[in-house]
Amino acid sequence: MFLKDKKGLVVGVANNKSIAYGISKACFNQGANLAFTYVNDSIKKRVEPIASEFNSKYIYELDVAQKEHFSNLRESIKKDFGSLDFLVHSVAFAPREALDGDFLDTTKDAFKIAMEISVYSLIELVRELLPVLNKGASIVTLSYLGGQKYITHYNVMGVAKAALESSVKYLAYELGNKDIRINAISAGPIRTLAASGIGDFRLILKWNEVNSPLKKNVSIDEVGNSAMYLLSPLSSGVTGEVHYVDAGYNIMGMCATEVEDGKIKISWDNNNKE
Repeated sequence: MFLKDKKGLVVGVANNKSIAYGISKACFNQGANLAFTYVNDSIKKRVEPIASEFNSKYIYELDVAQKEHFSNLRESIKKDFGSLDFLVHSVAFAPREALDGDFLDTTKDAFKIAMEISVYSLIELVRELLPVLNKGASIVTLSYLGGQKYITHYNVMGVAKAALESSVKYLAYELGNKDIRINAISAGPIRTLAASGIGDFRLILKWNEVNSPLKKNVSIDEVGNSAMYLLSPLSSGVTGEVHYVDAGYNIMGMCATEVEDGKIKISWDNNNKE
């Protein structure tokens, strides 16, 4: 087992359909001991059965907008675990109105919220937990292609993901001196609670499926396995990277098409053309 007896904290698991759940499952199956966080009492009720499923009794309150929660988390980890071998950051948020309409209409408040919750939370989490991260520890955060290219309805979250990916690179350099690695996974679209706030998400899912080289959407298990690799000693020479797990969609320069009677048609599947 690649993570046998390793101790990890998963920040941001929402339910058993979330990417963080897929990562937790993959790490648990490789022998990891896990701890989890919850943002409020409503989410706590969802996290408790997940923690129980992975034989963990350690769940901690962490609202990344509350500075005192970070120091409380660090002291709780120190008391219960002593130290950590890996850390999963799966936190992102923007007001719903900022994910619709024109990006130009993004309010300053919405911009600040998206950046604080989705980006600065990673920086603050790493800084505050650094004293309990073991030598050789690994950190993974979650991004999306919208941080590199325009994705419809993604708006301010695309800017936040771009900042998150850049933060990974700067953190990688500084943490490297401490023999700690950090990477990001850019997962393809998955039907999760977080994705429910993005307009036309069914179209995005179908588009990715049709136009990716593997002609499918990825699952939380596939993302989880890739994250497990990045969190384990298997990837001991990898840091500062954005690893795409999107069935290859990110390499595409144009959509899959066919020409019939001189007209371009988009191939939605192998049987029906529109």
